Amino acid sequence: MLPKDKHRIETLLAIMAKLRDPDGGCPWDLEQTFETIAPYTIEEAYEVADAIQRGDRDDLKDELGDLLLQVVFHSRIAEDEGSFQFEDVVESISSKMVRRHPHVFGDGEADTPVAVKGSWEKIKAEERNAKADGKVSGTLDDIPKALPALVRAVKLQKRAARVGFDWPQTAQVLDKLAEETAELKAEVDKGAPAERVMDELGDILFVYANLARHLDVDPEQALRGTNAKFERRFAQIEAWLAEDGRSPDQSTLEEMDALWSRAKNEERQ
Repeated sequence: MLPKDKHRIETLLAIMAKLRDPDGGCPWDLEQTFETIAPYTIEEAYEVADAIQRGDRDDLKDELGDLLLQVVFHSRIAEDEGSFQFEDVVESISSKMVRRHPHVFGDGEADTPVAVKGSWEKIKAEERNAKADGKVSGTLDDIPKALPALVRAVKLQKRAARVGFDWPQTAQVLDKLAEETAELKAEVDKGAPAERVMDELGDILFVYANLARHLDVDPEQALRGTNAKFERRFAQIEAWLAEDGRSPDQSTLEEMDALWSRAKNEERQ
């Protein structure tokens, strides 16, 4: 029997236990592993971010539930193999939050967001050193490789900046961007192999991420905003063309470019 109170986490844990029960459980849930579920976990996190960006609180509630299910699912897989269980996950994060907020739960001092962030990073560094157990720990160690490339680029740069490997001025980043752009153009102009072009393009994207960091802008959020803007304006182009009984593939680039400018101007009014 499942718990009747659907507001309690125990109900969700019981549901997942039943789904993973070899005796009468769900065949699909039973065959899942950490590796097969991981992509869904990432997808659900993005859907949470999307609901927040759209300001849809009802959708956010549902998406947070889907993300919570991912935590429960991973925890159940771990329990089935004897590694840990959901309660251990709760204990781990609870201990971490208390440990990283000594100004709230201890005698530490941090009365501004900047001070809190500095204290948080200091404690994280101490935790990394403790995990190293005497081994030499690299500055860039433990930054997850599975992160989206743009997000990971910023994290790599932030970590390197802590030890002084950073341009002191934004203008220097802009100069580097111009340099990398020129190098990409040179490779394209001479018909370089795709690998070389990709390498140079990667350099540009890395510098763009660095520029965003220097400007205190989240590059992922900035690109999401531009993606939404592109979708909105292109949809407007399609709507105007439909009024004329046409679709984009029945118009010219010049016509669509003119409509794009019109959509852009109307947004700015």
